[in-house]
Amino acid sequence: MADNASSGDRPERRPGLVVGRVWGVPLYLNPSVLLLAALITLLYGNFVRHQLDLAPIGGYLVGFGFVVCLLLSVLLHELGHAITARRFGIGVKGITLELLGGYTEMERDAPSPRVDLLVSLAGPAVSLVLGFAAAGVTIALPDRTIYNELSFQLAFSNLVVAAFNVLPGLPLDGGRALRAVVWGITRDRHVGTEVAGWVGRGLAAAVAITVATLAYVGILSIFGLVFMLLIALTLWQGAGQSIRFARISRRFPLIDLARLARPVFTVRSGTPLAEAQRLAFAAGRQDAALATVDSAGKLVGLVEGAALEAVPLERRPWVSVDSVARGIDGVPTIPVGTSGDQVINTVQRNPGSQYLVTSGEDVVGVLRLADLAQLLEPSGKMRT
Repeated sequence: MADNASSGDRPERRPGLVVGRVWGVPLYLNPSVLLLAALITLLYGNFVRHQLDLAPIGGYLVGFGFVVCLLLSVLLHELGHAITARRFGIGVKGITLELLGGYTEMERDAPSPRVDLLVSLAGPAVSLVLGFAAAGVTIALPDRTIYNELSFQLAFSNLVVAAFNVLPGLPLDGGRALRAVVWGITRDRHVGTEVAGWVGRGLAAAVAITVATLAYVGILSIFGLVFMLLIALTLWQGAGQSIRFARISRRFPLIDLARLARPVFTVRSGTPLAEAQRLAFAAGRQDAALATVDSAGKLVGLVEGAALEAVPLERRPWVSVDSVARGIDGVPTIPVGTSGDQVINTVQRNPGSQYLVTSGEDVVGVLRLADLAQLLEPSGKMRT
């Protein structure tokens, strides 16, 4: 299975190990690929050595060769997305190959339904071309040879990948295409994402029921059952993330830093924690962000809430506020007039628990990630 993701499909994922660049696009390899390579080399190697009467080492070499060809096919599939995205001015952060295929991480969402549709279908189109090309090579080669067997498997796998990925449910490419169509009809990208996400969950359930039935009647092996159920689980989770992100992103326009940011209450460096909290309470600013200033009144540190809570109450009279503060230079800043979309982009690029809200060179408040999460997802906890 192969899928692609732009910045608006789901939260950012850890890409894995960087192994190089292809046409300027960073290429990452998820460690799970090693498991896939070992399984395919072993299982397909055993199959092909019996089919072609090869020595064990010969069969495993053919199995490994098939793994390499398969990964190259997935890479070309993802490059189809990446190159098409670049054609429309969308930057590409990287391509990641993982256990069940791969994904392309883009810097921003498609600007229109038409662009979203074209970028989504570019990958399956590449797989389709590869599949038909490999099928032609298979027909031209003599039967029961290593090259014939490899080309047949490449044709079969690429055609299956193309057909599977155009199924109309997120996180598959067909789901992105469905989202683009609904987006074009309703003029609302979020509605398109939710519709495609729910269809994706339906597909995941259908896959799980189908493979369980095939395993029950003895058509599918245990390995095939586990592998296909893993695909169904991945589809379900990806669709759920898309639905959730669509609901959250609907609330981005509600992000108003002038109202959301907490005011800053300052104390001198060296002040004991207990005294700093007493002063804030006496001033009625117990909900304000606690910060430290130097002798000249310059802001130098911002108290980390988690670090403060970790200090037992009985020790706070003897612990300096500086010991739980982070230097102001290490705290990300966000201008007070930043739009909701840009606030989220900043949070994703600079993970942290607090952000300085600025107006010019002045600090006007502190944005806490917990407050942002409560605004965007009142009933749960936002994961960034």
